[in-house]
Amino acid sequence: MREFSEDYLERTREGMWDDSRRALEPLALGSRERVLDVGCGTGELSRVLAAESAGEVVGCDADPALLERAREHVPVVAGDALRLPFPDDAFDLVVCQALLINLPDPEAAIREFARVSSDLVAAVEPDNGAVAVDSSVPSEERLEDRARRAYLEGVGTDVALGADACDAFDEAGLEVLETRRYDHERTIEPPYGDAALTIAQRKATGAGLADDRETMLEGEMSGEEYDALRSEWRSMGRDVIEQMEDRSYRRREEIPFFVTVGRA
Repeated sequence: MREFSEDYLERTREGMWDDSRRALEPLALGSRERVLDVGCGTGELSRVLAAESAGEVVGCDADPALLERAREHVPVVAGDALRLPFPDDAFDLVVCQALLINLPDPEAAIREFARVSSDLVAAVEPDNGAVAVDSSVPSEERLEDRARRAYLEGVGTDVALGADACDAFDEAGLEVLETRRYDHERTIEPPYGDAALTIAQRKATGAGLADDRETMLEGEMSGEEYDALRSEWRSMGRDVIEQMEDRSYRRREEIPFFVTVGRA
């Protein structure tokens, strides 16, 4: 599966569920006795589940470093999503967030979630193909769309699973009860924090795009097309920094997440 750093997880999940938790209502968290958050990472969702649930919430992840951060919010257990270290029916709700999109066989994971759940299984998954960007730098939206499409073509998992997660639930043999949408909005505006400044610097140097070069070249993009894109990308990054210097840079990104709930 694909792996991510603590900084990436915290940056991309920052503020998620702070504005509304309505999409989590079908999980009936107030009536749960034991909840498992699979692929919990740094525990961003675990923290929300613990705040909303009357019962115990446990985080599970394969990365010990991430578990150390999640431990600040909930009890944690090291484990593989495809071979969970729990007996059958150990929980009455098993949840994951942005995990299935990083697995080559999401149906196998859902079946394993159903094994350890006596009742509900839920997946909170994004549709990364439907991300919307609005920027004060005119070229940023176009270049990010080009880079995103190239990445989607080359990546080995379905990172646009999102709204179609119900199909994976069906394939795994679960009864789909409901799907709700939650739009996670991330903004950059003055005053700029350290994270925003780092992102701008990585755009100006092309470092961020370079991280995805191998994946992008797995699709239809040629090496020459990648080099041309990176050149434009770095120029766009310099425009971002220039606007930041006069505090006029603003960026809004909206990522659609879909909460799919099924019965084991």
